[in-house]
Amino acid sequence: MPEALASGRPGRWAVVDPELQRARQRIHTATRVVVLTGAGVSAESGVPTFSGPEGLWRNFSPQELATQAAFDLDPKLVWEWYEWRRGLVAPLSPNPAHRAIAAWEPRVPEFLVATQNVDGLHAAAGSQRVIELHGSLWRTRCNSCRQVREERQVPLPQIPPRCPCGGPLRPDIVWIGEPLPEWAIQRAFQAARAAEVVLVVGTSGVVYPVAALPQLARSAGAFVIEVNPEETPLTAAAQVSLRGKAAELVPLLLESVAR
Repeated sequence: MPEALASGRPGRWAVVDPELQRARQRIHTATRVVVLTGAGVSAESGVPTFSGPEGLWRNFSPQELATQAAFDLDPKLVWEWYEWRRGLVAPLSPNPAHRAIAAWEPRVPEFLVATQNVDGLHAAAGSQRVIELHGSLWRTRCNSCRQVREERQVPLPQIPPRCPCGGPLRPDIVWIGEPLPEWAIQRAFQAARAAEVVLVVGTSGVVYPVAALPQLARSAGAFVIEVNPEETPLTAAAQVSLRGKAAELVPLLLESVAR
């Protein structure tokens, strides 16, 4: 079982903590790394989680709008929701956790960020080797020709947007009931099997198949480090589990390798 670290005073961490130092030592020597991130990273930049009552929009829940069936029924309504989300995210900036992860990347020969987030903040922080497992708010995909395009304009000039081929464009997001892109999950799991260190930040650990990634890595010999304010189903797979906010703990953890 991992040893969970809890600071005596919120927001205060002793850099001499032996378990924190243990994690740092493994990070410092790692040449094959996977970083798995979830909503907890982006929440500290102000990105809404869209869970619970606060996730309601015009009395609709994400479960009612994030489906192909909803899009087929009313593409304008679905796009209005995504335009609202894009408008919320567009002015936001990466936080210290995003930036520390990006600064770590050039120092590791084999490095991959596998994120469940769709906000693009890892790339905005400078991360190059990123897989967006659940898609991106900043891309569209044509329902007819399947071509994927980057789309940064906010607001869009036309709702719902159309593809040059004439087909309807949808957000390039993995919707409820849809599988993750096969290439993305295969690449992430391949990297996890080869990893020396896996850093899991801000993910609830309940969405599969992504939640199986740290467990697979641990069984293949990786050293798994979790950063999360609360215990999660992934805690048991971690050798070190750090309790606190990502924007505080990730830079502290990566201090020696992200300069």
